[in-house]
Amino acid sequence: QVQLEESGGGSVQTGGSLTLSCVASGYSASSVCMGWFRQAPGKEREAVADIHVDGSRSYRPSVKGRFTIRYDNANKTAYLQMNDLKPEDTAMYYCGLDEVCKETFCRGGHCWLILKHWGQGTQVTVSS
Repeated sequence: QVQLEESGGGSVQTGGSLTLSCVASGYSASSVCMGWFRQAPGKEREAVADIHVDGSRSYRPSVKGRFTIRYDNANKTAYLQMNDLKPEDTAMYYCGLDEVCKETFCRGGHCWLILKHWGQGTQVTVSS
């Protein structure tokens, strides 16, 4: 059974930085794709960044240049480095994983991986 455990959330001021981690376990594929989504109160869950099996990365425009996603295959851990945080980044952040990595969904002119497995989330709060 695939399990994902996020950590690293917290409260920071505008302009601060946080690094989220997501430890994956229980999967059998030799390579996986992963991503980070977020959901703010009263809003829909939205994709933030994903990383494909070939290492290519996608970011939503509002975080591009500020956030960096990477995956350490040896440690089965995904990271989301977040710099220059803004109050609008406040949300619960979830990491996701998929072993097939073939399906995508498109919204707002951008396509994202469909991820089957999800963690419980870690809260990020940015104050002005």
